[in-house]
Amino acid sequence: NIKSSTQQKLYDVALKAAQSIDYESAGTLEFIMDKDENFYFIEMNTRVQVEHPITEQITGVDIIKEQIRIAEGRPLSIQQEDLLINGCSIELRINAEDPYDNFKPLSGPIKDIHLPGGNGLRIDSFLYQGYTILPFYDSMIAKVIVHSRTREDAIEKAIRSMEELNIEGIKTNQEFQLEILLSEAFLDNNYDTSLVEKLLKGEIQ
Repeated sequence: NIKSSTQQKLYDVALKAAQSIDYESAGTLEFIMDKDENFYFIEMNTRVQVEHPITEQITGVDIIKEQIRIAEGRPLSIQQEDLLINGCSIELRINAEDPYDNFKPLSGPIKDIHLPGGNGLRIDSFLYQGYTILPFYDSMIAKVIVHSRTREDAIEKAIRSMEELNIEGIKTNQEFQLEILLSEAFLDNNYDTSLVEKLLKGEIQ
């Protein structure tokens, strides 16, 4: 959890950057932050990000719909002061890859599939039984998004969704996603960008 003052600085910088280039569409500015909450600009993506369901879940705003409105020359249906953050959301990217073999991408047929469901659970995917994952594209095959009142509740939903998700016929990173969710560092909200590497090396549990 970062200080509200730091959050406001991030918002202000992002807004100023977009205004400085007269940007009109959905877009994302990315920053990296150190333990002292000093943040540094990485890049701007002039498109909807893979993580956009997170924002949609905690704000209730359909970002794709708003992006289309902008493209049509219509005004946004909301104002900045209308945006309220509600609860916590976590997104799990399910990839056809082997995390334990240097995240090697994989391809092949989906023999069977069961997607979890329930309150506060959203799944964005094109998968179906009999579909063949081809080797020519990005390895991401589904996004599992959970939303709940608190981070703890959201983590419980995320764990349950990974336990219930079943994709047969091809290896995915589902097991490793569960390993991350159950790690002490993630549960304690005390981790950084080295988490994945440390888990794979067995340096943390």
